[in-house]
Amino acid sequence: MPSQFRLSPRYGLFRSGLLLLPVLLLAACATQVPAPVDERVATEQVRAPAAAEAGGLQVFALRNPAVIELSEAATQAEQSGDLSRAATLLERAIRIEPRDPALLQQMAEVRLDQGQWDQAESHARRSFDVGPRVGELCQRNWRTIAVALERQGDMQGARDARGRLQACQVEPPPRF
Repeated sequence: MPSQFRLSPRYGLFRSGLLLLPVLLLAACATQVPAPVDERVATEQVRAPAAAEAGGLQVFALRNPAVIELSEAATQAEQSGDLSRAATLLERAIRIEPRDPALLQQMAEVRLDQGQWDQAESHARRSFDVGPRVGELCQRNWRTIAVALERQGDMQGARDARGRLQACQVEPPPRF
């Protein structure tokens, strides 16, 4: 007996598309969601401990007045909770002085507070590479790297980064 109702070939594609939809939705849900961001990761786990242990030799570079102004404005934006504005101001400052270790570290700390672990680690490593390898800035570099690696699940890397903190504490030469 011949069928009076015929389905078009497109119906089969539609039906297989409907079957594929739940699979695609589940795959979208399986993507990694960023870890919840602590409000003051940089302040609590990087700046405060580094400042508390900031003894010994400190090295400070001369800075461009425009960079100082942008950095201070970024600090104010960060303190008021406007991390995106702080990042924008720091990006402008870094365009002026791309090798300023203090700027790179400040950006790393903003990225840390934003939960952008890869970028925080990258900026902190660049800051260490171009900056003084002693003092508070050095400690902030390694603390930032340690926190970023920890948040990315690299516990061994975080331990190694924390192990490098001791090398940042150098006593100044004796004065006669």
